[in-house]
Amino acid sequence: QVQLVESGGGLVQAGGSLRLSCAASGGTFSTYGMGWFRQAPGKEREFVACINRSGTGTYYLDSVKGRFTISRDNAKITVYLQMNSLKPEDAAVYYCAASSVLGTPREPTDYDYWGQGTQVTVSS
Repeated sequence: QVQLVESGGGLVQAGGSLRLSCAASGGTFSTYGMGWFRQAPGKEREFVACINRSGTGTYYLDSVKGRFTISRDNAKITVYLQMNSLKPEDAAVYYCAASSVLGTPREPTDYDYWGQGTQVTVSS
């Protein structure tokens, strides 16, 4: 059983930056691909970014390419999402998730464990 705890959300002005962290426990972190999803009010949960087990492969939602960067530190059993040039449309609850699927999984159904989420609010 893997537990995931997100942190780093908050209120930021448009154009600003935030760095989300997701600390894992209870499993072998390096055997999981990791992903970030988000969900805004009234909308479905949306894939944002993912990274493979070794950290050598990543994949992004088109609208965040060039602004967001996902990374992982297997020694610290933590995955990060650096978010720059934030826009009001990026506002959502951001969730970290762990997947046993090889490669860069992008569907919510690919993921086995989820965190509780952290709120990101972007003011215009």
